Amino acid sequence: MKVLILAGGLGTRLSEETGLKPKPMVEIGDRPILWHIMKIYSHYGYNDFLILAGYLSHVIKDYFINYYALSSDITIDMRDNSIEIHKTFSEPWRVTIIDTGKETLTGSRIKRVQKYLGDEPFMMTYGDGVANINVPELVASHQASGKLATMTAIQYAGRFGALEIQPNDLVTHFKEKPRGDGAWINAGFFVCQPEVLDFIPNENDIAWEKEPLETLASRGELHAYKFDGFWHCMDTLRDKIALNEMWESGNTPWAVWNNYNTSR
Repeated sequence: MKVLILAGGLGTRLSEETGLKPKPMVEIGDRPILWHIMKIYSHYGYNDFLILAGYLSHVIKDYFINYYALSSDITIDMRDNSIEIHKTFSEPWRVTIIDTGKETLTGSRIKRVQKYLGDEPFMMTYGDGVANINVPELVASHQASGKLATMTAIQYAGRFGALEIQPNDLVTHFKEKPRGDGAWINAGFFVCQPEVLDFIPNENDIAWEKEPLETLASRGELHAYKFDGFWHCMDTLRDKIALNEMWESGNTPWAVWNNYNTSR
């Protein structure tokens, strides 16, 4: 199953960092948050990624083009222009980076990569949030629901899109960014059937969080995976500082791949 990561936004609330790099490339420790998200999925065997880039997309492309050299010890012999790799470390990842437009809204970014998805279910998340989510449990919950889309839902102080969830975990209403605290909110980490792409029109630039999710909810096709573990986004400079303090202290609940060693 392919994993889409929305990585094309401007990141205006993190402007201290995003003048020279897109928000998914802002670092926790010495690695972009995008890398942390990919490591979460990879830990569970999901290694085929589609990065939906836009703003400063070349920064993401450069990072992965040079990833092998940056992760290895090398000798560069300038006398004959040769490079010797001494110590190598590589990820089992297949990474497709698609420039979906600098200011394109999230729904239209997803629609623009339809040709890469085929007719298979896929997963998707935002390029600025980490969690210690059990991805196989998420997928199993989606499959058992029989719905077109599953959204991970958490209870978190307001800032984000709130959900109305019935006792059977069916989302009956989706509203983006209401006021108030304590509601179930959209934490990303979606699982989708290919049919969800039919809910995103070709002709308009549209946000995934607006008409597509609202329509799926109104038709009873949006399932909630209720998650009570760790989740944190990097929405502001304060969020970045908090995540980096956690990383430096070794308190990294999202690092499911290697929770006792943050050096890799």
